[in-house]
Amino acid sequence: MTSADLSVTSNTWLIWNRSRNQPRLRLFCLPYAGGGAAAFARWANLLPPAVEVCRVQLPGRENRWRETPFTQLTSLVQTLTSVIQPYLDMPFAFFGHSLGALISFELARQVRRQLGLTPVHLFISGRRAPHLPDPDPLLYQQPDAEFIATLRQRYDHIPDVVLNDPELMEIFLPVLRADVTMLDTYVYVPDHPLDCPIAAYGGTADKRVTLAELKAWRQHTTRTLHTQLFPGTHFYLQAEQAALLQVMSQDLIAWLS
Repeated sequence: MTSADLSVTSNTWLIWNRSRNQPRLRLFCLPYAGGGAAAFARWANLLPPAVEVCRVQLPGRENRWRETPFTQLTSLVQTLTSVIQPYLDMPFAFFGHSLGALISFELARQVRRQLGLTPVHLFISGRRAPHLPDPDPLLYQQPDAEFIATLRQRYDHIPDVVLNDPELMEIFLPVLRADVTMLDTYVYVPDHPLDCPIAAYGGTADKRVTLAELKAWRQHTTRTLHTQLFPGTHFYLQAEQAALLQVMSQDLIAWLS
């Protein structure tokens, strides 16, 4: 499932690994809150060679850290639709974790509305179905200290090296707050289910997303829903990356064959 002849090409929004193999499917990967395209840096080596991995780099992070991040999911999805339109010239799929999962879902719906196209597969990770209400209080308007403390309690994912470095926090905090604002102000609008299979993944010890909440994605597809849990918490996909990509590869190979 690997390809040895990979090169990296990028523009402002998209970073993709091009292979000498003729790609037959393009997989767009969208990161979690505060995360960037680097989270998917190794994916092209662990997926079938016919799959071209296209990593989405959102403003405000990594090489785009000087840019203002989006605070409204609707605006981001509309912009992303225009960004990826030239690259929907072959079958495509979306993967997103947590915030990225919600972006992927709304992006799939916007692409359908605006372009009349549908992904061949939607891969959802670490996110309850969008029609389910958020049980937690709003976070995005809390003062910095309380905002960070609550995030650590919910996710325990902000590295100490960042928390203890004022300069890094000055860069990282606005991105986190912007991403949380997108989550907190999101309003689900009912629409027809997507005409593509959905896979919904989570961690066995994830306190944020239950198996029942993953299974609730069933109402958003006219095709099949596959749910699976991997060992770990909300960010299980870091330690279980190889296992996750093996499972995803099975679905992709089934479509490619």
